Amino acid sequence: MRQNLFFSLLFFAVFFSACDQQATKIATKQMTPPKRIGLPNGWSLTPVGEHLPLGDLPLQILLTANGKRAIATNNGQSAHSLTVVDLESKKVLQELSIPKAWYGLAWHPGEKTLYASGGYDNCIRMYDFDGSRLTYRDSIALARPWPNDNISPAGIAVDADGKTLYTVSKDGRSGLFIADIASRKLANRIDLAAEAYACLLSKDQTQLYISLWGGAAIAVYDIKAQKIASTIPVALHPNEMVLNPDGSLLYVACADDNAVAVVDLKQGKMSELITTSLYPNAPTGSTANSLALTPDGKTLYVANADNNCLAVFDVSAKGKSRSEGFIPTGWYPTSVRVANEQVYVANGKGNTGSMANPKGPDPVTRRTPETQYIGGLFKGSLSIIPQPDAIDIVNYTRWVYENTPYSKEKELHAEGEFGNPIPMEVGKPSPIKYVFYVIKENRTYDQVFGDMPEGNGDPSLCLFPDSVTPNQHALAREFVLLDNFYVDAEVSADGHNWSTGAYANDYVEKTWPTSYGGRGGTYDYEGSRPIAYPKTGFLWDNAKRKGVSYRTYGEFANLDQTYLESLKGHASPTFPGYNLSIQDIFRFERWKADFDSLLYTNALTQLNIVRFGNDHTAGARGGSPTPAAMVADNDLAVGLFVEYISKSPIWKEAAIFILEDDAQNGPDHIDAHRSPALVISPYTKRKHVEHSMYSTASMLRTIELIFGLPPMTQFDAAARPMYACFSKTPNLTPFTHVPARIDLDARNAYHTRLSDQSFALNLDKEDQAPDLLFNEIIWKAVRGEQSAMPAPRRAAFIRTE
Repeated sequence: MRQNLFFSLLFFAVFFSACDQQATKIATKQMTPPKRIGLPNGWSLTPVGEHLPLGDLPLQILLTANGKRAIATNNGQSAHSLTVVDLESKKVLQELSIPKAWYGLAWHPGEKTLYASGGYDNCIRMYDFDGSRLTYRDSIALARPWPNDNISPAGIAVDADGKTLYTVSKDGRSGLFIADIASRKLANRIDLAAEAYACLLSKDQTQLYISLWGGAAIAVYDIKAQKIASTIPVALHPNEMVLNPDGSLLYVACADDNAVAVVDLKQGKMSELITTSLYPNAPTGSTANSLALTPDGKTLYVANADNNCLAVFDVSAKGKSRSEGFIPTGWYPTSVRVANEQVYVANGKGNTGSMANPKGPDPVTRRTPETQYIGGLFKGSLSIIPQPDAIDIVNYTRWVYENTPYSKEKELHAEGEFGNPIPMEVGKPSPIKYVFYVIKENRTYDQVFGDMPEGNGDPSLCLFPDSVTPNQHALAREFVLLDNFYVDAEVSADGHNWSTGAYANDYVEKTWPTSYGGRGGTYDYEGSRPIAYPKTGFLWDNAKRKGVSYRTYGEFANLDQTYLESLKGHASPTFPGYNLSIQDIFRFERWKADFDSLLYTNALTQLNIVRFGNDHTAGARGGSPTPAAMVADNDLAVGLFVEYISKSPIWKEAAIFILEDDAQNGPDHIDAHRSPALVISPYTKRKHVEHSMYSTASMLRTIELIFGLPPMTQFDAAARPMYACFSKTPNLTPFTHVPARIDLDARNAYHTRLSDQSFALNLDKEDQAPDLLFNEIIWKAVRGEQSAMPAPRRAAFIRTE
């Protein structure tokens, strides 16, 4: 059954306040929280405990049996490594580089040998361990390394006699791989029904439990029969598992359902579903992705990655799990373990929030560990937290709620003002009947609007000023200049999910750094792989559920070809998707013809999603348009697009929202998540500068409220709608585009150092080129080859007003 967490917490507080004097002290004692750290999405951190540095994106902690040592596997965009930590002295003993890795760690009996996933090298690496340091010994090959084979082993298990190793794969044709340890040979391979995450042996060693990450189920492998004996349905995105002390219950973290599934292994079915979110029936967004039991099996700790906390449950009574509260952690906790009355938490993005990175990248020198890029900037951390008592839990829980802008009240009733064209309540009418949502590619605020004295910009960072982007500048001046808008994503892989689904799930967050670091894997993030879909789908799915008509122009589609059933029949058959060889002004012409046809037949859709992506640019690739020409082409398409709508019959009921999917391709003096955004409508304020903090999710929430749609996730539910951009009184004055001021056909020269570097890059899909190099190529192509790109910044605190 689902646990009503809110009422559990209410019961918890009332219980202690109603008991004896000691209970009253527990309920009322105040503790001072750690310094609060603001995040770009409006959420906050107050990480408790002591903290040690780890590498980039730690995905698992493995403890020794005595709880005195920990091994962390770091699997982000930058260097992969294994970190050895002395938990008694609280010191890092070793940081060992590893070519490729992903999640999997296991001990050989006796703990003299460590097994670690080799990621897309498609092997299991073996390390000798002397109690303090690891030394590489050998590897067990499962297949040929990427790109010859596509496997990427994840979780690992080793049997009690140390003869057999089991591992499961998350990619390609997913499978269970069984290896003979003595011979280092693969003994068997069993196909699995979906991508797998972890595997765990039963107490009696007769069965192996496999979490089918993409299959919402646990596969049970019969070791003697050498086959999958059964499949047990659980919730969405099952990942880590843990057995209770007698081996009768299996606890399974389920990331996309804010839940832990409890499986009764004797009955072979799920007996309980524990909600881990901060409120009952909260939408997707907590991301339960790791769990640990105390040795007595009575207390369960669950890492809620996207809520930046642990959920704590009393599970001493079978089938009657009870919430005890929450513990604030660092940013995106990915692994939790318990030993010696301590709780150990790996924070995937560390515990310091965003930060400055003063060492800018240079494309003509070798990348070093000191080079800073957003994909690998946020180093992980290990938090060491004494097991909390009742006093701690009450205070910790309060801090977690204070860090969290989401609430059930906000889900239904957004903050705002009466009479605003954006309703405050889901389902209330709006005078706006048509929305045009334009998604562009990868620019920061300062790159485009840094030259505008009206806003908080830095002209020295402005690559594409008024002379290159006159239409966007004119729109910002005539309507609203937003100088405190932040994208929720870091790169395009998560950017298109955030821009259309208000969430990037655990699959997206944990896999894009591998491919962006050049360590293998395919680009699976724009509809091509169901495991990357949010639970409730995307904005068009939300519209479909409420009977709002919709159409896509190039977003998650190319012409009328799309992977998504909900977009089939809803994609323009003449509008091309991402392709840098096609000008955006051509896309505008294709959209215009489609718009006219629909308008003529009275079939214009209410929600229209349009992709103008050429501001991505092709760098300095010889023969391609220059970066400035591509950005100017994109700008002209935007200007023509807005003009055409503003001079059409539906203008009086229209609103246009424009953003970048991410802001990874350039510097900004406030934060590299800060990005240009535009809101254009007769109901938009005129000649207004707005300093309120908004985000990708804010824009989505605003669109949803216009159409009476509920939020899709906790993030659009929590986001501040863009009320301050709108006026009660419409102004029907149309916009007139500004002609391009530079040659849109200006081409890059061949056989220069920058063009040679650009030719080596894969630009067929967005973000397949190494960003450190690509960003510098764009900068130098615009400013000159001898110029130095200023360092991007990551702000420790985001201005909220």
